[in-house]
Amino acid sequence: MLELAFRKAKPYLLMVALQWGTAGMYLISEVTLKQGMSRFTLIVYRNAIAALTIAPFAFFLERKIRPKMTISIFMKILVLAVLEPILDQNLTYLGMKLTSASFASAIMNAVPAVTFAIAILLRLEHVKIREVRSQAKVIGTLVTFSGALVMTVYKGPIIDLFWTPKSSHFLHDDHVSNEKHWLTGTICLLVGCSAWSCFFIVQSITVTKYPAELSLALWICLMGTILSAAVTLVAEHNHPGVWSLGWDSRLLAPLYSGIIGSGITYYVQGLVMKTRGPVFVTAFNPLCMIIVAVLSSFILAEKLHLGSIIGAIIIAVGLYAVVWGKSKDHRHLGPMTLPDEGAGELPVTGNNNNIVDKPAASAMQVVN
Repeated sequence: MLELAFRKAKPYLLMVALQWGTAGMYLISEVTLKQGMSRFTLIVYRNAIAALTIAPFAFFLERKIRPKMTISIFMKILVLAVLEPILDQNLTYLGMKLTSASFASAIMNAVPAVTFAIAILLRLEHVKIREVRSQAKVIGTLVTFSGALVMTVYKGPIIDLFWTPKSSHFLHDDHVSNEKHWLTGTICLLVGCSAWSCFFIVQSITVTKYPAELSLALWICLMGTILSAAVTLVAEHNHPGVWSLGWDSRLLAPLYSGIIGSGITYYVQGLVMKTRGPVFVTAFNPLCMIIVAVLSSFILAEKLHLGSIIGAIIIAVGLYAVVWGKSKDHRHLGPMTLPDEGAGELPVTGNNNNIVDKPAASAMQVVN
């Protein structure tokens, strides 16, 4: 009886634990970036450790099913590596540094709606406006964009929470500078969000030609490491010291990103998706946003603004509308239909892995 209860609760427990792990990623990344670590080197180390984490599983578990690499597939992998580590991760880290971890985690909930909009433009997603499920996806997308717009143009007064300390020894922000660059940081996050969405769409196309998700993730991480290393050599050529690590957050951030954000996150998402589907996984995304907001205000003394709270709530409402519409898509296609077999329909992404690891996302995590 107890075993049966645990089995039923297991997907919920795993997803809650995963959201805590993802929240830790946002906080650790913000700390190390605002303490001076170069986002370029963080991305290099993150993808290198992610590749090392995934490599043994890809080698042993997919050695019999791994298809032959072709020039066409390799070019798609290059595109994925450019979209993810080069564009998304760089812009997201920069946007987080200029804003806050809680703000970044809230904005990233807009990814499913952005992916849906891009998929419509590329005719990968079809809308039947007379059907309720399509109406929910369209309305949810518009609501999500409205929430992102609110967060962009309206900051509002600071909301003082009773547990928020007056200052934190973790961060030494120049709040005047932070205020000045808030709009720039928001734009960086939104562009990074769009790059992440494009990544999932290209990934959904690539995985049909290279149906070995672990191996594909490994290739993306490897190419991401190489390309981001080249970018770092150019961007930080006058600062050779940026490659150094220490026994602090400069070491913890890439290790956490590679091991927790890539290895464990990938495994847990895949495990839960096989039994409950991608929509179930996506439904937990706003939990990460809440955890980050509470922990960042408590540990890092981040200030929560009214505009961020209102925008985050609007985005969450829009997210669930899109998720609900996608869940009806999967039911319409049949309970045994895999997400990537949905005749022109893109599945909903598994996690807001923006700071975690999108390269480690499987085909089932795509739309977003």
